[in-house]
Amino acid sequence: MTRTDPTGRIGGPIYFSTEYLIADLPSGYEIYIVKSEGEGLLRKLISLELIASGKEITKYKEKLDSHDRTKLIECALPLCKGAVNTVVFEGMDKHTTFVQDPSLHEVMEIEIIDIAPPEPPWLDFAIQRLVRSGILGELNIRFSTKLIDLRQFEGEKVVFPCHASELKGKYLDTDTDIEDNSTLVGCDISKQIFDLRFPDLTYKHINMCPLKTELYLPTRPFITRCCQSKKSGMVNLNGIDGAVVHWGASEYDIVDAIRMLVKIMKGNIENTEKNISKNQEKT
Repeated sequence: MTRTDPTGRIGGPIYFSTEYLIADLPSGYEIYIVKSEGEGLLRKLISLELIASGKEITKYKEKLDSHDRTKLIECALPLCKGAVNTVVFEGMDKHTTFVQDPSLHEVMEIEIIDIAPPEPPWLDFAIQRLVRSGILGELNIRFSTKLIDLRQFEGEKVVFPCHASELKGKYLDTDTDIEDNSTLVGCDISKQIFDLRFPDLTYKHINMCPLKTELYLPTRPFITRCCQSKKSGMVNLNGIDGAVVHWGASEYDIVDAIRMLVKIMKGNIENTEKNISKNQEKT
C-alpha cells in the first residue's frame, strides 16, 4: 500500500514478498502487479503492470477480516457491476487487500450433513459459529447444510434412540412398553441395544446414520458425525470424500477435520488439473 505514485519507484528497493501494490492516490486507487529481482528482504523493483484504476475500483465501506477470502468474495460480488471489477477492502488490523473479478467458482463447497432434532443440530450450529469467528477464513471454503429431519418418522409405534429428541413416539433409552412390529429409527448401535433389550420382538429398522446413506446420499464433499468414535476420520461414500467427527465432537476436533478434508479436496483439484494438462499435451 502506498499513497505516492509508485511508477517513480522502478529501479528502487521493494519488499521480497510483494506481489501486488495498491496505490491510494488523490485521483483514486490504482493496483499493480509487481515484478522484482534479486535476493534478500529488499529486492529491485523492475516493473509494474497496471491491472485496475479509476472507475474500475471501489472500496468496501466496512472493515472485514482480510484473511477470510470467501467473505471478501461474497461481499465483492454485488459491488462489481458496470465498470467496477475490483473491490478494495480494509481489514480490522488496517491491512489492505483487494478482490478482482470475484467468482465463487474458486471457493470450495462442503456439505454439512446433520440430524434434527434436537434444535439446533450440534454440528451445523458449531460450524456456523466457527465460520463467524473467522477461524476457517483462509481455507477458501463455504458450507451448505442438509438436515435429516427425523420428525418425518414420528408415530405411536416408532422407536427413537433418545428421549432428548422429544420426538413423538417411544424411546429406546427410557421406555419399556415397546410393541411388536414397531419401527426403530436409529443407527447400528441403536439396533444392537434394541436386540439386547427386546430379543423377542420383530421390528423394522430405518438406519439414520449418515454413513449408511439410507436417508441421504452426499452429492459433494461433506462433513458429518457418528456416535462411534472408531469411525471418525476421512471417508469416501460413493466416490465422494468426507470427514466424520464423533457425535459430541468439540469445535477444535471439527476444525481439525475440516482442514484435513480441505487438504484432500485441494489434492483432488490439483490431480484433475494435471490430468487435463496431460490430455491437452497429447492432443
